[in-house]
Amino acid sequence: MITSDLLRRHDLRSTPARRTVVDSFLGAKSARTLAELDEAFDGDRITLYRTLKSFEEAGLIHRVPDAAGQPRYALCGDDCGPKAHDHTHAHFQCDDCGQTYCLPRVAPITQVLPKGYRVQEVHVTYQGTCQVCNVPAAL
Repeated sequence: MITSDLLRRHDLRSTPARRTVVDSFLGAKSARTLAELDEAFDGDRITLYRTLKSFEEAGLIHRVPDAAGQPRYALCGDDCGPKAHDHTHAHFQCDDCGQTYCLPRVAPITQVLPKGYRVQEVHVTYQGTCQVCNVPAAL
């Protein structure tokens, strides 16, 4: 997908800073850390934080906590937008390489809550070894 089209679809202006951040997500196979995004970004951190916040609010990205509780960010699916921001999918964090992957075909465990409770977010993260790291080393 073209970066400017993706921004437009989420009602976001196409600025150089936003295009740079979106391009960083489009080239990634796993959720991005703030350090990875900052490395690819040619601006100040405040602009990066504001860009990420506006992307979250627009339903373009979602936050994925890793095992240490640090935020990682990943592109949302086509179903997300500012009025419907749904991330009911699980994530996988690799103990070997540290990458975090969205698992869209693995539904998280659903729980029926007692009356009066309202869910805002659900985080289900599987930990182990990813398919890249799980390949046996050549002898």
